[in-house]
Amino acid sequence: MKNVVISADGNRKVYSVPDVVADNLTAYCMEFCTNWLKNSPHAKKYRTREGFCFNEDDFIEYLNTYVFPNEKSVLVKKLGWIDFQSKLPAPYCDCPEFNF
Repeated sequence: MKNVVISADGNRKVYSVPDVVADNLTAYCMEFCTNWLKNSPHAKKYRTREGFCFNEDDFIEYLNTYVFPNEKSVLVKKLGWIDFQSKLPAPYCDCPEFNF
């Protein structure tokens, strides 16, 4: 398991996720928001008339339920609001990042 930092235009959170997710974070996040949300019957609750309504916790739920049910991702730390031009605090400054 490796740490990643994810957010949805708000507070950043550190999650411990399977190594393959951390190593390919953008690909997993893009699969979630461009394919799974649009096409999976399990994603119906995230669809609205205006588009999609989800956050980083929903991505983690997707990983834990549909992609890696035997290797659960967990919240490590809530970092709060950090400007996207600012460096993340140690020890998270080298973690892969994604903002939905």
